[in-house]
Amino acid sequence: MSEERTFECLVEEIDYLLRRTSHIVRYRGRSILSSFDITPPQFTALVTIIHHDDLTMGCLCRHLYLASSTVTDLINRMEKADLVERIRDEKDKRVIRLRPRPRGHALLKEVMAARIRYLSDVLGHLSDGERRTIRDSLAGMHEMMVARDASYAEDDARLTDDTREDRSDDES
Repeated sequence: MSEERTFECLVEEIDYLLRRTSHIVRYRGRSILSSFDITPPQFTALVTIIHHDDLTMGCLCRHLYLASSTVTDLINRMEKADLVERIRDEKDKRVIRLRPRPRGHALLKEVMAARIRYLSDVLGHLSDGERRTIRDSLAGMHEMMVARDASYAEDDARLTDDTREDRSDDES
């Protein structure tokens, strides 16, 4: 087998393993969420809100790739559960900003602890060196992908850009 074909096969296997691992992590993450009073879309929204200070409704819609009406329903349920709150922007009262409530922070901490316990159980069978190799390989791959794909950083900035002229989708 040629060196080029060997490289292709290895890349295909890496792609397959990344997709399968991602699927298992997502599946197990959803299973963990079923023990808490939060749905997967609410959890994704909560993580996004916590990691982006004073995110607007419009930015959250773009970040989640969901329609304004869908996100409004999602936030209504999260607000009722005391996970987040809506705050009117001081400069532009049409703009709604989202802030996590203490209960939202606490819930995220609990869910993440459960996820870490699961991953600790999986990785606990490996040596410290093997765990560090996995971490270093994943970190290196992540860094290379971010550096190689400038549009990723640009897209992330666009998703959280509050300077847009059209704020009609922030009114929800």
